[in-house]
Amino acid sequence: MVSLFYFFNFRQKTMDSKEILAGYLLKVQAVQLSPNHPFKWASGILSPIYTDNRRLLSFPLIRDYITDYFVRVIREKYPHVQYIAGVATSAIAWAGFVAQRLDLPLVYVRPKAKDHGLQNKIEGFIPAGSNALVIEDLISTGGSSLTAVQTLRENGINVIGLLAIFSYQLEIAQENILQANIDLVTLTDYVTLVEKALEMEYITAEELTILKKWRKNPQTFYSSSSS
Repeated sequence: MVSLFYFFNFRQKTMDSKEILAGYLLKVQAVQLSPNHPFKWASGILSPIYTDNRRLLSFPLIRDYITDYFVRVIREKYPHVQYIAGVATSAIAWAGFVAQRLDLPLVYVRPKAKDHGLQNKIEGFIPAGSNALVIEDLISTGGSSLTAVQTLRENGINVIGLLAIFSYQLEIAQENILQANIDLVTLTDYVTLVEKALEMEYITAEELTILKKWRKNPQTFYSSSSS
């Protein structure tokens, strides 16, 4: 625990915010890397990386760092934001932290309407014409995030940006986000993280090569490698 506390309070002037956050994700195992024994995603894709950003909620120092990071980006890039919208369920807490820090109203967006009660997809109050920022914890293909963006737009909300803690930087996500015409900012990303993992000796140079190749062809990388 002493070493973890030391890591949280250590800042190298040569490190940028993306690098620092990537180090945090690795240190508390919110991101785990296993190039030679890949994880299986729900989609069936074999992946050398597994991300569970919910784990970050258990570390107050990291929680504050991420919230401050979000707030800094928002104040610099989106000064006209009026509402913060979290993507259910994983990003609700992060959206709440950010909204509280900025003293802004909070809503969250469900992937589908409830099958009872008012059958809401948007929880909370947000009037048509409002400027909203969508907060997400993770971008893989971009599907869940863009569903939330579309739901808000269908209700007359002006979505001025999409912010996430981490992105796999997959080509399909880049294509989907471009097609949706939404401005995306991620606090850290796959390329930064795997380079940081090498620096921290979490992986070898050979494993780094595997990780970089996988990102270019995630659907078939392991099946083609074994054939």
